[in-house]
Amino acid sequence: MIISSRKNNEELLAALDGAERVFLVGCGACATACKSGGEEEVFQMQEWLEAVQCDVTGSVVIDEACHIMRAGRDLRHHKQAVEDADALLVLSCGAGIQSISASSDKRVIGGLDSLFLGNIRRFGQYEEKCSLCGDCIINDTAGICPVTNCSKGLLNGPCGGMEEGRCEVDHEIDCAWHLIYERLKKQKRSGVFARTVAPKHWDRRRKPGRFNIKK
Repeated sequence: MIISSRKNNEELLAALDGAERVFLVGCGACATACKSGGEEEVFQMQEWLEAVQCDVTGSVVIDEACHIMRAGRDLRHHKQAVEDADALLVLSCGAGIQSISASSDKRVIGGLDSLFLGNIRRFGQYEEKCSLCGDCIINDTAGICPVTNCSKGLLNGPCGGMEEGRCEVDHEIDCAWHLIYERLKKQKRSGVFARTVAPKHWDRRRKPGRFNIKK
């Protein structure tokens, strides 16, 4: 899930400069779960926009705003309201914002900041576990990604600052490499500690990423 949070009012006002009529777009997937861009947040944004003297021509919450074709279809269902707007204010992650940009020539304004790919601890609590680096070594690290969970992103750890299993950068969190060691010990495996991990192939993290499922 992409974790996102609402931009503050000052940022939004600056981004809205010159836009007097706005069409609102929310996302029914990640942004809804994060309570940053679902129906409730779209309604709250509408109230705020009207309070700052900005007209809202209409709104829609797209099931998955990152779905380019679906975003285009849903905008066509609101064609007149979109046409009447000076800009589209999108409450979704950056992927969703760009789906809307690809589907309309109108000015598109992002209302949220995309933070990270998050795992769900429980409702409202999200943790980053994967950095999407494209070169996983978690089969050798007992399912714990050091690239993400080590504060220094070390491929060969732990560093010299680990103390009693705690990270020297943030004493509130466990040292990822200590966790890897303890888990491998329970599994009676040496795992990543049996070798030196070579420098990561960052070229596998393609920018921009593309992937097609082969039939």
